Amino acid sequence: MVRQVPQPGDERMVEPRGHPLVVGVVPGQPALVLRTAAAWAAATGGALHCAYADPSRHVVEEHRDGSVRHAPIDADADDDGWRSREADLRASCEEVLAGTGVTWHVRYLAGRPDRALTHLARAVDAAAFVVGTRAPGAGGRMREMVEGSVAVGLARHQHRPVLVVPLRVVDWSERTWR
Repeated sequence: MVRQVPQPGDERMVEPRGHPLVVGVVPGQPALVLRTAAAWAAATGGALHCAYADPSRHVVEEHRDGSVRHAPIDADADDDGWRSREADLRASCEEVLAGTGVTWHVRYLAGRPDRALTHLARAVDAAAFVVGTRAPGAGGRMREMVEGSVAVGLARHQHRPVLVVPLRVVDWSERTWR
């Protein structure tokens, strides 16, 4: 039997009004991504689920609320480093989102970002995703080559809209776009 993958359609659309947004966050990310997500959440009356997917960890168990129990991919790795990253992400979200009036939550996820964010969106019945473009510079290009584009992965493998926040633009007159 051939498995039919559910396709986007009117019956799968989540009404934006009152539904949350899932926003992909990464350490050191420009505040513009969170500020954009907060503006959309305020306009639709939904909450924000600020989520980071740690590629150095894997999911042990997925919970109904979108949170996960996770463990390091390398069993010999320092298992507590993720706690400081989570605290830093929470502090960054607090700083950027303070005073916005938007309800927000931080989720520390594991594995491939597009899969992790999709699981969270399904669990919280999110209307859409908000993600930033890749980080500028050679490091961002290298990470995208290895891990792939989160925005493209989301757009190809699930049915919710993806709002991509530009973090760097290229002059139209340049011959090669990167």
